[in-house]
Amino acid sequence: MVAELEADGADPGRLYEEGRRARVALETAREQVAGLVGARPREVVFTATGTEAVNTAIAGAVARGLDGGRGHVVTSAVEHSAVLEACRRWARDVTIVGVDELGRVDAGAIEAAVRDDTALVSVQTANHEVGTRQPVDDVAARMQETGALLHVDACASVGHDPLDFGTLGADLCSITAHKLGGPAGIGALLVRRGLRVPPLVLGGEQERARRGGMENLAATAGFGAVAVELSEEGRLASESARDRARIERLRAAVRRVEGVVVHGDPDAGLPHLVSLSVEGVEAEPVLLGLDQAGIAAHSGSACSSETLEPSPVLEAMGADAERSLRLSVGWATIDSDVDRFAEAFPAVVERLRSMRTRPGP
Repeated sequence: MVAELEADGADPGRLYEEGRRARVALETAREQVAGLVGARPREVVFTATGTEAVNTAIAGAVARGLDGGRGHVVTSAVEHSAVLEACRRWARDVTIVGVDELGRVDAGAIEAAVRDDTALVSVQTANHEVGTRQPVDDVAARMQETGALLHVDACASVGHDPLDFGTLGADLCSITAHKLGGPAGIGALLVRRGLRVPPLVLGGEQERARRGGMENLAATAGFGAVAVELSEEGRLASESARDRARIERLRAAVRRVEGVVVHGDPDAGLPHLVSLSVEGVEAEPVLLGLDQAGIAAHSGSACSSETLEPSPVLEAMGADAERSLRLSVGWATIDSDVDRFAEAFPAVVERLRSMRTRPGP
């Protein structure tokens, strides 16, 4: 990334020497990202974020469907806000399918919701808040004869779970770099070979006329670099095993505190995160107490936390949506971080509970 930032800033769409150099850098990154997710390089469309990739997929699929009288979209109640808001914005009609207590959607329920005018089905590979994996393969198999496109939001799972776009059975797939150790501000939409959907970002003919605007070469280089790291044989499996071991230690630590509920699938969730609720204590003071102990945790969904609204994911699961915490580990986590949490969490909760029960003056 530094090399690209220090380079000449040439446009990869130009024919002069600097432009050709920039084009090589861009296409190298495209090949590297494609290699990580089992896609052809030409199927990778770089976007500014995963959110933009999601919006491009949904807006484009609906626009394409409307040409044939299809404006209906099917999705699940636990999708990322980018998916749900884009569906509400672009579709003529939206069917939102519920989930079970683990946050898992039923593939049969998705299929049953598809109509003759359905343009798109959008499901996630795994939930961004509680980690529950979704039956994407089953959904894809059921969509084959419906005439509807399938968009898969894999932003939460890529870099933690393997993804093979070539065998996934999806038409469109959204991914992002910052969830797997890459830079913020770069994502990609994978578009099945032969499929054309209208672009969301208009302007130039960049990304083979699928996304206007000059590409961010430094960010694409960073995305490509982390894709190369994770494509090394055994790397993804070893990182996932390490993350899962640390998450299990976090689970053990929170279960030692009375009145803590762990959400999501405990056996088949993403390896790097855990969601929990603390009975009798609001999330914000717990987060502040952990922050004072040097622990950066989070409440609910990253994109809904600033609204101070209950977690829509936990509401859909029938769980306590007011007091949820999300803990995650990753490439920068070390064992002492887990030790610090295991020591601090019980003390923070105990202190906050004692303040609630302390008699007034």
